[in-house]
Amino acid sequence: MIEFRAGTLEESADALLIGVGAERGWDESGRWLAARMGDWLGGYLDGADFTGKEGEVLCLPGAGLVPQGTVVLVGLGEAPDAEVLRRAAGGAGRALTRAGAVATTLGKRLDGGEAAVALGFLLGQYSFQKHRSRPKPAATTSLRLIDADATALAAVERAAVVAAAVAKARDLVNEPSVNKPPEFLAGVAREIGERTGVRVKVYEKDELAAGGFGGILGVNAGSVEPARLVEMWYEPPGARAFLAMVGKGIVFDSGGLSLKPADNMETMKTDMSGAAAVLAAMEAIATLEVPVKVLALTPLTENMPSGSALRPGDVLKARNGKTIEVLNTDAEGRLVLADGLSLAAEAGPDLIVDLATLTGACMIALGEEIAGLFGTGGAPEKVRLAAAAAGERVWELPLPADYRKKIDSDVADMKNTGPRYGGAINAALLLKEFVGDVPWAHLDIAGPARATEAAHYLAKGGTGFGVRTLVALAESLT
Repeated sequence: MIEFRAGTLEESADALLIGVGAERGWDESGRWLAARMGDWLGGYLDGADFTGKEGEVLCLPGAGLVPQGTVVLVGLGEAPDAEVLRRAAGGAGRALTRAGAVATTLGKRLDGGEAAVALGFLLGQYSFQKHRSRPKPAATTSLRLIDADATALAAVERAAVVAAAVAKARDLVNEPSVNKPPEFLAGVAREIGERTGVRVKVYEKDELAAGGFGGILGVNAGSVEPARLVEMWYEPPGARAFLAMVGKGIVFDSGGLSLKPADNMETMKTDMSGAAAVLAAMEAIATLEVPVKVLALTPLTENMPSGSALRPGDVLKARNGKTIEVLNTDAEGRLVLADGLSLAAEAGPDLIVDLATLTGACMIALGEEIAGLFGTGGAPEKVRLAAAAAGERVWELPLPADYRKKIDSDVADMKNTGPRYGGAINAALLLKEFVGDVPWAHLDIAGPARATEAAHYLAKGGTGFGVRTLVALAESLT
């Protein structure tokens, strides 16, 4: 655990973190540093070609000229906002994993910037060490925010709760599939309930059958691990709104009988990133005591081939009674979400948001770092604003009514695939069939749910994308 407290520039520490604007634009702490280090500093920066451009990170020795052993300078560019601070602090956090006590003035670059700095720093120090024979977790024990007041420190403590939730989601996503069958994730939900007072119900296989959850059971048919559906309720007194969150929880996706190529399976332990985000966000929302009623649902199953597996051409009946012809068993996420969204709509929330690593088509449209946003009834705009505040990038895509015919089936109410082009839209249009009249937003997080390389506050692997947006969304509804 990291201790957060106010500090001063004259205190000794293992490291000092300072932000630098474009063309070496110093703030007060930078001028203090330059005065202490003298002409040597300018020559060092010249040699390193450090100008203060956004994204630059430079470590230099304190050399006995300042009370800190190492100085880290991070470039902020022309006009840093909260996300620039998060990323700068994240880059510094990655560089300072061996430093015990770190002091920083970075948060003073922006009104209320301390929370962004703390969040970015904590996320930057994340690494998944569980399966290493010689783990090396970050050694930082103290983050001292220079001249921070009580208000700033309170905001930092809330940011730390969100950072811990993102780390939890990353851990769940990075865990090998063999270790996280549906019952394991149901156990994670139960543990969250015990810690926070959130009410938890877990639907087991017989209850799923009795409840008409044909989508989940159809995808689960080929697996020896029984499916689960987690239902969590956070119901604070005086709640000002009612939010429902649904997360896709395919703990491993082989494609089923429509088998994926082997190399496409290498990252499929991450196909439950939506469920991980929902579970972690629920814990953060409850811990922060956000005055909003929240229902969280995570349909959980593997998608595996076997003699009992779902076959192309089979027809499934979802929770709300609508039927889906399955033409490609690798388009399974929308089948389990059909049940989850149906159950969410029955509860009558003010807004439903779902998160799913749903389509490669969305990655083709938006790349690996931006989530596709779809929806109805004003919900997408609320999610867009929450994502912008949280620093997670989303882009709204259309849901044209005339595209609905592209998923018409000859034998059922709809089919689970459409034409190759517009695949993310086709998937979202299928999901729309299961939300009724409730305002709804769908986040296709196939790209940003996992990082192919480390950068700023992202480690390679699961990113925990969506946790920050969900927390911010809940807070915005107050």
